[in-house]
Amino acid sequence: MKIFVTARPNAKENKVEKLDETHYRVRVKAAPEEGEANAVILETLADYFGCPKSSVTLLSGQKSKNKIVGIQK
Repeated sequence: MKIFVTARPNAKENKVEKLDETHYRVRVKAAPEEGEANAVILETLADYFGCPKSSVTLLSGQKSKNKIVGIQK
């Protein structure tokens, strides 16, 4: 499954908001430095979808707020 994520780093809490079937907004506490926020985003999405962290990969948007994430269930 491929989803589109809008990242919101430096938030008060880690949270996933579903906008529609394929678009999500993910808020994370981590700062967007050296890939820290990306790692937390993937971890937060894995918890949200109930799958292992290894099943969630960042396909596009390493340095962008708009990301494409692949999830294998």
